[in-house]
Amino acid sequence: MDLAVLWAFIIAFAVIAYVILDGFDLGTGILFPLLGRHENRDTAMNTVAPIWDGNETWLILGGGGLFAVFPLAYAIIMPAIYAPIIAMLLALIFRGVAFEFRFRTVRGRWMWDVSFFIGSVVAALSQGIALGTLVQGIDVDGRAYAGGWFDWLTPFSLMTGVAVVVGYALLGATWLVMKTEGELHDIANRFAWITGIGTLVLIGLVSLWMPFLDAEFYVRWFTFPLIFYVAPVPIMLAFAAFSLFSSLARGKHVRPFLSALTIFVLAFAGLGINFYPNIIPPDITIWDAAAPDASLIFLLVGASVLIPMILIYTGYAYWVFRGKVVEGEGYHH
Repeated sequence: MDLAVLWAFIIAFAVIAYVILDGFDLGTGILFPLLGRHENRDTAMNTVAPIWDGNETWLILGGGGLFAVFPLAYAIIMPAIYAPIIAMLLALIFRGVAFEFRFRTVRGRWMWDVSFFIGSVVAALSQGIALGTLVQGIDVDGRAYAGGWFDWLTPFSLMTGVAVVVGYALLGATWLVMKTEGELHDIANRFAWITGIGTLVLIGLVSLWMPFLDAEFYVRWFTFPLIFYVAPVPIMLAFAAFSLFSSLARGKHVRPFLSALTIFVLAFAGLGINFYPNIIPPDITIWDAAAPDASLIFLLVGASVLIPMILIYTGYAYWVFRGKVVEGEGYHH
């Protein structure tokens, strides 16, 4: 059994769990100023209030896991993306505070609404920029980061940043379609169309740009016979997109959200195809970056206890707070 590969999958799982779970509550924040009356904003906030902080558990698992399991990768990647990561953490703090404070004030509510919105946008943009930086390749000299302070700021990384913001807004819109009714449901449905089209256009642009960043990406997607192995990803993405728009058009409540999640998972799978077996393109592999086997086994014991526990309590929380959130109801009132 290859421990390094197993851990790469565990960390990839933590990252995608974070992206789809925190994605929809960041997306709710991104749409916040566009939801009309402040009662609508209260209701939108109440849909994510019981679960948003649990969703961020996966961020800690992904980041902490990377540090423990692939220390070399952590040591190279972090200096390359310090600025977006610090911006993301500050934004998440502002956003977290806004949850509690906006329900406690009337006069200052606008201030916390703005904090919630800006925190959500900055966190999403930072994650997209960090991802773009990793995809475009990091300058490595020996076993250390060799780039400059602003290598993360490129047209490609800014475009991936915008793509993540729009994609999260799609997750937020479809989440509100599923969780609300009446006026807010209709507003969310309208934004699901707009952000859905935007997300697909941006996924297309990023995907077309990628092969020009690294010859290896081009080889994996456009050469024979590899193209047969990777073709199912874009084909399934097209089906997921069709499912999203057809279910929105037919007024479905749950399926648009599941379709949007599927689009994200498939886009993530596409990134995995680009990267594997490297953890830092173009040349540091999973095995180069992994900690010694003894450490990996020790950490695996902990992970095999913790991850099922996190999954169980997360699932239970979603089960308890299932169903529609009605205006005027919520855990704060």
